[in-house]
Amino acid sequence: MTSPDDFSRIRSAMREAVKAHWKAYLFEGILLVVLGVTALIVPPLASLAIAIVFGWMFLIGGIGGLVATYLARSTPGFWWSLISAALAVLAGMILLARPMQAVLTLTIVLGAYFLAEGITTIMYALEHRRELSGRWSWLLISGLLDIAISFMVITGLPSSAEWAIGILVGINLLFGGATLIGMAMAARNSNT
Repeated sequence: MTSPDDFSRIRSAMREAVKAHWKAYLFEGILLVVLGVTALIVPPLASLAIAIVFGWMFLIGGIGGLVATYLARSTPGFWWSLISAALAVLAGMILLARPMQAVLTLTIVLGAYFLAEGITTIMYALEHRRELSGRWSWLLISGLLDIAISFMVITGLPSSAEWAIGILVGINLLFGGATLIGMAMAARNSNT
């Protein structure tokens, strides 16, 4: 079990590590902001790049899985592992061979994800309301926003495939980068 003193030491060590490396956090933050703004300016290009990256990830991961499965061919579940790795290779090849169609498919999956996430977040919010938790309204708003994004993406298909992934990834990169920049500047200016 971790004691309050352990938490204090861990927090102090993390603070010192961030302070010692604030320039690296600043650099990463600026890089993420630049990538985020680029994705927001040219969302179709960002969406295509993401589909291609996914394709390479599946292909490389699948090949690695095939090698590992071959090396462990005498273990139980060999055929299931082989099928899983082969499917990853196939998915990677399809994504790389037809990246524009992959963007459309990924956009459909993204829309379905936001819809499911919105519904579950709303249910979670309603559960917290019953418990009289003060944060339920923020959860409800988040769930409603997820559903709104889902409907914008799904009802806008196929044209929303051009912008949806690029815009959402761009926003994520922009906010992530801004957070790192803020953390780096706070660490640089701290006296402790």
